[in-house]
Amino acid sequence: MEIKEVGNYGALPLLSLNHVSVLCRSVLDSMRFYEEILGFVLIKRPSSFKFNGAWLYNYGFGIHLLENPNYDEFDAPMIESRPINPKDNHISFQCTDVGLVISRLEDMGMKYVTALVEDEGIKVEQVFFHDPDGYMIELCNCENIPIVPISSASCSFKARGQSFKKTVSNKCGFMENVMMRSLSMDMMNFAF
Repeated sequence: MEIKEVGNYGALPLLSLNHVSVLCRSVLDSMRFYEEILGFVLIKRPSSFKFNGAWLYNYGFGIHLLENPNYDEFDAPMIESRPINPKDNHISFQCTDVGLVISRLEDMGMKYVTALVEDEGIKVEQVFFHDPDGYMIELCNCENIPIVPISSASCSFKARGQSFKKTVSNKCGFMENVMMRSLSMDMMNFAF
C-alpha cells in the first residue's frame, strides 16, 4: 500500500504538536492536576486574553486550560461518573515506569484502568485515568513498539544498543523519509 497525495498539494508544513486545549470547570483544580500529577509547569499566557485560563508546558508541548464553569448536559467529557474506557478519546504520555505510575495513582486514591498491548512479542503496558473534568489520560511504555510506516516496511526505525539508527531505502516515499528524519532527530534529542 502506497500513501498517495490528493491533488497537487503536499502535506501541510507542520513542525510538531504545539499544545492541546482543554475546557475545564476550574482552572485552579485542573492546574493542580496537570502540575502535581503529570509534571507540567505553569507558563506565562498572553495578557490580551479576556477569559480565565492557564498555560502549562512540559515534554515538548503545552496544555492550555480554558475555564467554562457553565457546562450543560451535552458536554459528555465533563461527566465525572463516566467510565474509564481505553477506547475513548484520550491524550497519551510515554513514561519510564508503569508500575510506579500505578503505585502513585493508588496512593492518591485515583481510579484507573490498565491494559496490555502485545505485538510480535513486544508488550506495552497502559494505564488510563481521568483528569478533574473527565478527560482521559493514558500513561504507557509505548516506545517499546517500533514506528514503521505501513507504506513500506523497509522504512523502519531500529534501535541498536543505546543509540538509534535510521534505515531509509529508495523504496520509501518523500513523506516517509521526512517522517523518519524527524523521528530520528526527536529520538536523538532524548538523552539516554
